[in-house]
Amino acid sequence: MTAALSGLTAPGTARTHDVAAAPRRHPGRWFAALALGVLCAGWVLSLWGNHNIDHATITDFLFDGRIVQGVLLTVALTACSMLLATALAITLAVMRLSVNPVLRVVSWAYTWFFRGTPLLVQIVFWGYLGLLYQKIGLGIPLTSVQFFSADTNVIVTPFVAGLLALGMNEAAYASEIVRAGLLSVDHGQVEAAHSLGMSPAYTLRRIVVPQAMRVIIPPMGNETISMLKNTALLQLIAVPELYTRASWISAQNLSQVELLIVASAWYLVLTSVLSIPQYYLERRYGRGAHRDLPMTPWQQARQSVGRLRTRLAQVAHAAPRNTRTETGT
Repeated sequence: MTAALSGLTAPGTARTHDVAAAPRRHPGRWFAALALGVLCAGWVLSLWGNHNIDHATITDFLFDGRIVQGVLLTVALTACSMLLATALAITLAVMRLSVNPVLRVVSWAYTWFFRGTPLLVQIVFWGYLGLLYQKIGLGIPLTSVQFFSADTNVIVTPFVAGLLALGMNEAAYASEIVRAGLLSVDHGQVEAAHSLGMSPAYTLRRIVVPQAMRVIIPPMGNETISMLKNTALLQLIAVPELYTRASWISAQNLSQVELLIVASAWYLVLTSVLSIPQYYLERRYGRGAHRDLPMTPWQQARQSVGRLRTRLAQVAHAAPRNTRTETGT
């Protein structure tokens, strides 16, 4: 009886034999991070302190009106091309998963062709489409009846040619991303929806696509950023986007390196801005995969500020108390 009672521990009594585990220290990681930080800082300082770079030229042209117009056109091209690519990608992915063999073959052939030829070649082809077709018309095939006809160079301007080249090329890659997302949804979800009387289109829109977005969003965000940078290739067909305008200016003042830095700075800003909606979209569509979502950077900042305020309040309340204690003694 005494032995049994001795084995009991009173409530609130701390056990002396518990081991306080401490995380293992890894000083090598901190040294490696410090060395990497020093190397990066030294490279940036050496580049910025290079006497061959005219910093005044960078400052003058960073917000130049021509550069800003190029930035706006780059953003417009990226947005329009991704809208076209997304619409085509969804269509191609659904066609690839269709039971109709003709639709599957057409979707496969489109992807095979546009992924198999270089983007540079496609841009040049669309830019010089007028050499192949002098006029573009709309009428009844195999007859002389035409409802509309116009010069190709009037319809397919450099902006339209760049839009078609970027959008149709991107659609071939994005269709595989969409198809992978659709295949990631368990087929039992589709069968359950059909058993409830839902149509295939309604099932795709309300059941399959929302679950597939968790897989589609991350690579599509990367493709959008890649699209933004691929707009620089449109210099070949004289589309006045950011890189083209920077090249035109550098050809006049012979400040090639300074204008390249200006263009690179704008590309970095734009890609950083595009990363923000991608992060929140991934967070939104990842709610069903994680029980507790990690805090956003804004939530982490608010939490850190709240902890700092609490700590300062504790210190402020403790200071008068210590002063009264010292005075009383």
